Amino acid sequence: MREANSTDKHVGNRIRTRRLMLNMSQATLASTIGVTFQQVQKYEKGSNRVAASRLLQIASDLQVPIDFFFEGLPPPDGPSGRKDDGSYEADVSDFFASSDGLSLAKAFMQIRSPKLRRCIVGLIQEIAAEAR
Repeated sequence: MREANSTDKHVGNRIRTRRLMLNMSQATLASTIGVTFQQVQKYEKGSNRVAASRLLQIASDLQVPIDFFFEGLPPPDGPSGRKDDGSYEADVSDFFASSDGLSLAKAFMQIRSPKLRRCIVGLIQEIAAEAR
């Protein structure tokens, strides 16, 4: 069995995150794209690659543009010319895939006021700076 590629893991994690944001089960997504829920599990873990045509279908069913799945993915070479291990992006992706991260994202998305959103982000940044 091949080891999951970091890009495949990232795309799979983004699929999982969006599916959970929509309160959609793996079985429901599987049914809409014509695969088994086990195949969706493999996509989400990154153990199976998602074909481009399938990813386009998933994007449509999850109501996001296809580039959503690649957001936060580091370029193949970091700014210094060496490989970027993507640990920061992986941490962010893992956080938003967690129940706390997902709850936070869902609650934040319900706030319609841009001013209030900016205040909340500022507050969290201040708390994080104090916690260091």
